[in-house]
Amino acid sequence: MTRVAIVGGGAAGLLAGIAAAWGGAQVTIYEKMRVPGKKMLITGKGRCNITNACEIPDFIKNLPGNGRFLNSALHRFTNDDIVLLLESNGLPTKVERGGRIFPVSDKAKDVVDTLVRIYTEAGGKLQTDTKVIDIMVKEGHVYGVRTVNGVYEADRVILAAGGASYPGTGSDGGGAKLAKKLGHTIVPLKPSLIPLESDYPYVDDLQGLSLRNVQATLLADGVKLGSEFGEMLFTHFGVSGPIVLSLSNLAADALAAGKDVELEVDLKPALSEEKLDARIQRDFVQYSRKQVLNGMKDLLPQRLIPVVLDMSYVDENKFINQVSREERHRLLQTLKHFVITISATRPIAEAIVTAGGVSVKEIDPKTMESKRIKGLYFAGEVMDIDGYTGGYNLQAAFSSGHAAGEAAAAEE
Repeated sequence: MTRVAIVGGGAAGLLAGIAAAWGGAQVTIYEKMRVPGKKMLITGKGRCNITNACEIPDFIKNLPGNGRFLNSALHRFTNDDIVLLLESNGLPTKVERGGRIFPVSDKAKDVVDTLVRIYTEAGGKLQTDTKVIDIMVKEGHVYGVRTVNGVYEADRVILAAGGASYPGTGSDGGGAKLAKKLGHTIVPLKPSLIPLESDYPYVDDLQGLSLRNVQATLLADGVKLGSEFGEMLFTHFGVSGPIVLSLSNLAADALAAGKDVELEVDLKPALSEEKLDARIQRDFVQYSRKQVLNGMKDLLPQRLIPVVLDMSYVDENKFINQVSREERHRLLQTLKHFVITISATRPIAEAIVTAGGVSVKEIDPKTMESKRIKGLYFAGEVMDIDGYTGGYNLQAAFSSGHAAGEAAAAEE
């Protein structure tokens, strides 16, 4: 039997293990944490956003970090396949807003437990508390792994050790170091899906406020880099939420280049300036005898009103019937162009996903095998692949893991 050693027991490692065991290989997963799948346990706020219900071409679009490299793997093990795998093993799923797929139980642990059970029932072995410190190579071919507990021989090794985000889950950049030791090119690791810090003076006032159905545009030195519609959240350090996370990779690049980065939020994207002006005037007529602070309650969340007025240089104690046309115009511009300065990303340890990793130019996209070392395969976030929120990154891990496991188990 072909002996396959897998470094890392996360999403990619477990699928690689399942595929390799199904392929008739003798498989062992070496996981340095006490339990496998720890990072999966915190995805989707503890519910595990397994995958997305979209078509495969849309997966590639939502994996801007080298998504095309996964074209073959995504077609061979699809979102339908992971759903079928889980449901046929007793874990029903459901589709939510944006095509996001979750377990019906809303428990990430159920997803991890199901995958571990499928793996072990297929004959796979799992060694936890076992950190791999070297992948052993002789004459250009792998022959095993060296762990803290000893040396284990293997015919094939799959490196699925994750990125560098949430190091408490075991994803601490160690996989990239192992690959670099073997001569692979490592694209520098950086945060991808990461909240953004701001020195914006109103952040403290807005902490905890969530905004829905807004349009956020990222600017660097005044040039538009990208735009997202949806939900965002003010935090004690700056901004977060789905649309901020989706723009964060672009922000990280711009900040690293020393550019001035801003997030421009359209608080009322459904309304043109003319329609918004008519709406403001309608509210002003209705609340004409109130102070402007109290006359905008139908337009904005209460905590946002004083901030918008201050940014518009409108006295919040002024009565609405005293607001000038010029002041109303400034108010309109603030609602359509609410600008937040971005000073930094949060540390990479807080990133949901790591960008960078093993260069995909050195990996066969059909088999995930190294082009440099025979018998070495890669899967998941250890590679230079990253995507937006919505289940895309986990599917990338599942599909690449399955491809690597299947290829590793095949006879030469």
